[in-house]
Amino acid sequence: MIRSSRYQTARASGAAPAAPAGGAWSARGRSCGYLAAIPFAFCVAAAAAEPVPVPSGQPVTLAEVLLDDAPGQSGETWARFRFLAPQIARATGTVGYDLAAPDMDHLCGALALPYLAEHGLTAARVVISLSDRMVPFGVQDPEATQFFEAYRPEGAACIWEAF
Repeated sequence: MIRSSRYQTARASGAAPAAPAGGAWSARGRSCGYLAAIPFAFCVAAAAAEPVPVPSGQPVTLAEVLLDDAPGQSGETWARFRFLAPQIARATGTVGYDLAAPDMDHLCGALALPYLAEHGLTAARVVISLSDRMVPFGVQDPEATQFFEAYRPEGAACIWEAF
């Protein structure tokens, strides 16, 4: 469980769910939001709900992007890209960790790094997570299957980091 006192959210389906003190501005249209306390705007294109091609061929969709302070590492920002991947479900899925691991590597390099660059963001770590169902950030769900990998962005490369 992540014990972060502060994180910001960008969702594929809308603006961040919580507004900072003083309120937030939200634009309609492509579901782009700007939180007054954040010096940048997140905008996840409407196409983000479309499956993202991955090496295993499983259907994977971007659910949300979170920026938060690294656990126990003051001053470091971690970018968390959370994806829905129903095929990793223990009971009914067809994709195990051995097939999903290259998908996470691919998602870091092909989606996360370009996203960070496009939005002028820097992160000490990029965490890619796959979940068979949507689980709120920081909440435990023993029924859910989730895979996580962490990477250190170096230029155009994602360097795998052991948790």
